[in-house]
Amino acid sequence: MDRVALRGLKARGNHGVFPRERAEGQTFIVDLVLGLDTRPAAADDDLTKTVHYGVVAEEVVDVVRGEPVDLIETLAERIAQQCLKHEGVEEVEVVVHKPDAPITVPFDDVTITIIRSRV
Repeated sequence: MDRVALRGLKARGNHGVFPRERAEGQTFIVDLVLGLDTRPAAADDDLTKTVHYGVVAEEVVDVVRGEPVDLIETLAERIAQQCLKHEGVEEVEVVVHKPDAPITVPFDDVTITIIRSRV
C-alpha cells in the first residue's frame, strides 16, 4: 500500500473538557498518513484516480473547526472517518496534537495517534 502524508494541518477548535477550552478554543495540529494504491493514478497521470489531498486537508480543518467534543480521541476518530469516505483510501493514520493542553507542568505536546481502515 502506498502512503500520502499531510503534516502540520492547523486549525482552531473548541474541544476539551474544561469550560475555558470550550469558550476560548485553541490550536490543534493534525498529521495524516493515507494508505491507498497510487498505481492507477501514476499510470494515467490522473488526479481522479488518487486522493485529492487538498480536499482532504480542507475537510480535516472543517472537522477541527466543527462541533466541539470533550476528547481528542473523539476528534481523531471523526477525522479518520472523514478520510475513509474518500474512494481508494483504505487506511488512515491520524495524529492529533494539542500543544496548548491545560497541563500544569512544562511540556511540549500532547498527541493521540489512531489507525483506522475500511472494514
